[in-house]
Amino acid sequence: MAAMGEGTLVDFRDLTVSYGVVPALAGVSGAFPAGPTGLLGPNGAGKTTLLKTLLGFLRPDGGQLTAFGLDPVREPLEVRRRIGYMPEVDCHLPGMTAAAFVAFAGELSGLPRDEAISRAHEVLYYVGLGEARYRTVDTYSTGMKQRVKLAQALVHDPDLLLLDEPTNGLDPEGRDEMLGLIRDVSTRRGMSLILCSHLLRDVEDVCERVIVLNQGKVAAAGPIAELTGPRRSAYDVRLKGDAAALLTDLKDQGCDWREAEDGYRVFMSDGLGPELIFRAARECGVQVRFLRPGAESLEDVFLRALGHGE
Repeated sequence: MAAMGEGTLVDFRDLTVSYGVVPALAGVSGAFPAGPTGLLGPNGAGKTTLLKTLLGFLRPDGGQLTAFGLDPVREPLEVRRRIGYMPEVDCHLPGMTAAAFVAFAGELSGLPRDEAISRAHEVLYYVGLGEARYRTVDTYSTGMKQRVKLAQALVHDPDLLLLDEPTNGLDPEGRDEMLGLIRDVSTRRGMSLILCSHLLRDVEDVCERVIVLNQGKVAAAGPIAELTGPRRSAYDVRLKGDAAALLTDLKDQGCDWREAEDGYRVFMSDGLGPELIFRAARECGVQVRFLRPGAESLEDVFLRALGHGE
């Protein structure tokens, strides 16, 4: 394998990982540079499999992966000492206080006991659990459990932070607070991270670069601004009548569309507006029951890139 480029922390080439006869990653190639990078894709795309392979928990069937120039298969402990991992599922130990749990995680990562205890208190204050650090994690709310998972990933001051669906189960306020912590870790503390999520809004909030997985393959990779390009005008519409005829007509005039929860989302070419929708509807004998303007979201862009358009 070629040497990693300057600023590259993780590099993988033709990586294949399977669960029995089921392929989870099918010959993927890419790299994670220093800084914050999003790992995007629908559930089952292979995101968690890639993280577990990086940590040395899974052995590749083919291809290669290096982290910090090390092979996680041959040197798993050396790799894990330099990585903080916040898993998607709960990872606390029943009956253990947050302070004891995070200190234990620090010792597992190679910190001396006294330093692990000191660092545990510091990082629990940092994530907003200082006043609750002597409570058992079993008694925590979902938001508090997510914060203690972040604390145990940060306690040994890793070179790279892996965050697997860090906003899972959080309400909007809790999601904003968690994303605020992650941004602070990346910007003020200067820690590199991989944010693994199926929520595009979360990734866009923290990261400028992404790798997009779909069905075990890399569907897109690079700066978000370059992958998305200029965003088009979009309209959420509900129709009564022969919607297929109207949508075909709009497609012929350069518009795109996809099905939405209770109607359609129509994307307009430059210079076109809602008058085109109303004119085409009138010509097709279709009634527009609802129309709401908006802009093409990052989710719309990637759904189109992954082939979930019209």
